[in-house]
Amino acid sequence: MARILVVEDERAVRDFVARTLALHGHEVLAAQDGADALAMIQGRDVDLCLSDIAMPVMDGISLALKIKAERPTVPIILMTGYANEQQRAHNLASLFVGLIPKPFGMDQLLSAVSAALGSPISATASVQDTISQWGKQSRDINSSSD
Repeated sequence: MARILVVEDERAVRDFVARTLALHGHEVLAAQDGADALAMIQGRDVDLCLSDIAMPVMDGISLALKIKAERPTVPIILMTGYANEQQRAHNLASLFVGLIPKPFGMDQLLSAVSAALGSPISATASVQDTISQWGKQSRDINSSSD
C-alpha cells in the first residue's frame, strides 16, 4: 500500500488518522507539526501527505508549499476545523487534492485518501473492517491486562 505522512498537532486526531490508515495496510509516518514532518521525510519517499492546517511551529499550508517545491508529484490533503482556514486553503487549491473539514469520520478519511491515491475502495466495507479490527485489538488489550 502507500506510505502516508500524517501531520496533526492534536494527538487524539493524529492517532485516529494514523491507526485507521495503518489498519488499512498503509505505512504511516506521524508528525506533530510541519517542521517535524519535514525532518521526518528527509531522504524518504512518501505517496501522500495528510496535514492539519492550523499547527504551531509550521502550519499545514507552509508545509504544503515546501513539499510541493521539493516533491511536486506528492498529493496533499488538508484537514481543518476552522472556517477561516478552509477559505485560506481554497485560495491555494492548486497545492492540494482534498480538504477534509473537522470533525470527520473514517468514511470521509478513507474516501479522501483513496481518491488522492487513485485507488478506489469501498468506504463502507473499510469502516466496518476498521471497527472490527479496533474491537479485536480492544479485546486483546483487555484480556492481556487481566
